[in-house]
Amino acid sequence: MPPVPATTAFRRSLAVLAVLPLLALAACGYGSQAKEDHTAQIAAGAEKIDGLDSVRIGYFGNLTHATALVGRQEGIFQKELGGTKAEYATFNAGPSEIEALNSGSIDIGWIGPSPAVNGYMKSGGKNLRIIGGSASGGVKLVVNPKKIKSLDDVKGKDIATPQLGNTQDVAFLNWIAEQGWKVDAQSGTGDVSVVRTDNKITPDAYRSGSIDGAWVPEPTASKLVAEGAKVLLDEADLWPGKKFVITNIVVSQKFLKEHPQVVEAVLRGSVRTNAWINANPEKARDAANERLKADSGKALPAEVLDPAWKSIRVLDDPLAATLDAEADHAVEAGLLEEPDLAGIYDLRLLNKVLRAEGRPEADAAGLGAE
Repeated sequence: MPPVPATTAFRRSLAVLAVLPLLALAACGYGSQAKEDHTAQIAAGAEKIDGLDSVRIGYFGNLTHATALVGRQEGIFQKELGGTKAEYATFNAGPSEIEALNSGSIDIGWIGPSPAVNGYMKSGGKNLRIIGGSASGGVKLVVNPKKIKSLDDVKGKDIATPQLGNTQDVAFLNWIAEQGWKVDAQSGTGDVSVVRTDNKITPDAYRSGSIDGAWVPEPTASKLVAEGAKVLLDEADLWPGKKFVITNIVVSQKFLKEHPQVVEAVLRGSVRTNAWINANPEKARDAANERLKADSGKALPAEVLDPAWKSIRVLDDPLAATLDAEADHAVEAGLLEEPDLAGIYDLRLLNKVLRAEGRPEADAAGLGAE
């Protein structure tokens, strides 16, 4: 799977990654209200940045948002923000987080590429910017080893993806096409049955035998392995350098314009959190799980947490070129639209932070704001 250059392929293709997931989520009622929390501890005498009382940060309660989980749990964001209070809201799905960003309920959020594109498109490019990367990897094809022993055995089986047109769904459709098999992208019928299934119920579907496997992100993949499934393919192995975007950082354009120093502080916290995670993987894993428990009341068991954590790579680069490639895969799957996403990235503050930290700058692959 060679990388696809940032060209008009990106502009003619990404609508499927935006519109279809929103429709699918609405159809299944997925996307609950944010759960707010205001417990960040501010150091005595700390000065506010730009005189701002607080910044509101959103994220999902899953391991692909590890930077947000750990940065909050370890107080790294609050340290960088000084006297400006970090307030947090957790979400179950991208559309609800984008709604919160649009309404001003949050200012900055950790989110997947599809809802970020959706939000950008639906506002005509006026509501958000992608300002940094956060995670790569953590997506696997896991299968029932009694029914599927090799990649060729996937043909004729029922394989789940999270939702029609989402990032994993498009990736699986692209992989199917690379095998020379045929599947109708809309219905999911053909040489393989693509069964769109909410990640929350995928383990139940596997236990019941209604699916033979799933192309899913962590920790769902490791939950299936805990049920006896086997990893048949790690999507990272299909990408150059084993890197592809799974989580980005977005900000409302209004907040970015009015409070760039606060945005810079959050990005500095993100970069320093990622450095701490990479230097202390076991402590970071435990911190992420502690945050999951605090947010949801339930921690992940070790047999799920450990393999899921090892498969996710935290990073600062948003991997813009891989987002372009993911979009081109949607074109090849027959799910086409004609958006113009020039300017969706604004990496200027991230690169300022990276330079100060002595790290390589990130590239917007030709889609950066000027």
